[in-house]
Amino acid sequence: MGTEGPSIVSLRGLRKVFGENEVLKGIDLDIAEGEVVVIFGRSGSGKSTLLRCINFLEEPTAGSVEVDGVRYEAGQTSRARRKTVREIRSRTGMVFQEFNLFPHLSVIENVVEAPTTVKGMSREEAEELGMDFLEMVGVTDKRDEYPIRLSGGQKQRVAIARALTMRPRVMLFDEPTSALDPELIGEVLAVMRDLALESGTTMVVVTHEMGFAREVADRMAFMHEGSLVEQGPPAEMVDGAKDPRTRRFLEAVL
Repeated sequence: MGTEGPSIVSLRGLRKVFGENEVLKGIDLDIAEGEVVVIFGRSGSGKSTLLRCINFLEEPTAGSVEVDGVRYEAGQTSRARRKTVREIRSRTGMVFQEFNLFPHLSVIENVVEAPTTVKGMSREEAEELGMDFLEMVGVTDKRDEYPIRLSGGQKQRVAIARALTMRPRVMLFDEPTSALDPELIGEVLAVMRDLALESGTTMVVVTHEMGFAREVADRMAFMHEGSLVEQGPPAEMVDGAKDPRTRRFLEAVL
């Protein structure tokens, strides 16, 4: 984990408006290479929208997004936009709340689909890489199973392996444990912990798992009604948050 050095993710004045509803109100955020940032806050505070704007599952209304030196300014012409968005997406991996595995594909087919179709990797190379990551998340024995035969925890671990096979520079996790039964949450958090502590992967994690945040995050950032209210190291945030809104939220969940 690390917080020094140049930013690998840089957001400036990021706004997202849905109709009359301003969901993100001018977010500025820098994330260093190897840093683990946990974003937390109430439902509806804009956390997931923030992640989705970083990899363009949502189109930012205003502001800029820069990932690994590739910069997008809201309002770019369509041709320039397509190229920039493609380049940023190739640098980010996303793990969703609901796994989003293809039900008609086996585990190994789910994992090799993107590197072969998007990156033009050979099936053999993608499979070798995919098996490395399936081993890392502990599900090599499930390589030929279909998602319907997996537990929620296994599905999420496969989803993490699938994202890693694209060799992203930044991993985005959108409440990766919220759809899991309580007894399965630990196995997914353990994989994420190893990813952060052992491989130094840059991670932006939206989660309510404050134990994970305290143990693994370099920085916690509290969102409230579309704004980043307060951020700092976990010990500082948990024990000494300055903003009353942050304190009230933490008192309710800890």
